[in-house]
Amino acid sequence: MAEGKVLYWGLSEAAAGTVRRAHAICPVTAVQSEYSMWYRRPEEELLPTLEELGIGFVTFSPLGKAVLTGRFNKDTKFDKTDFRSQISRFNPENLSSNIALVDYVAGIAANKNTTPARVALAWLLAQKPWIVPIPGTKKLERVKENIGAVDVTFTTEELMNIRKKLESIEIIGERYPEEQEKLTGK
Repeated sequence: MAEGKVLYWGLSEAAAGTVRRAHAICPVTAVQSEYSMWYRRPEEELLPTLEELGIGFVTFSPLGKAVLTGRFNKDTKFDKTDFRSQISRFNPENLSSNIALVDYVAGIAANKNTTPARVALAWLLAQKPWIVPIPGTKKLERVKENIGAVDVTFTTEELMNIRKKLESIEIIGERYPEEQEKLTGK
């Protein structure tokens, strides 16, 4: 930094306390972590910290490992080679319950004449102007679909209703297998 070789830097999967300590030494530009309608834990401490310190937030897995696209249902079985097969949120018992969120997002999409993926991304974009979701995809048509999220808008009342509903839907299971979750420091 002192030599001018690093202009911006960021952290990944950092807790609020880690962000504060790092930012005190050298201003952090962005933090990357998972955040979506499917995983909202950053709202507890991380988002308020980032807002206070003026740090951007790059959200990975904004489509909840594709569950928020509506591609899966309660009967979906994941092949053992699929990473989701190792995540408790996707096991048959939990997915059967967790699909309530998927159905809710699909309902919003139907009302707005768009796709569930666009709704999930638009919801993130509506949270704070400094939040940037980075959905992963391997297909050009998905990239085009995801870009369409910028055209989906919500009123203040719609956002309040969505938040209320999200708070009433309990997502069962962890976001990663236990050993991997330990690596995130959370």
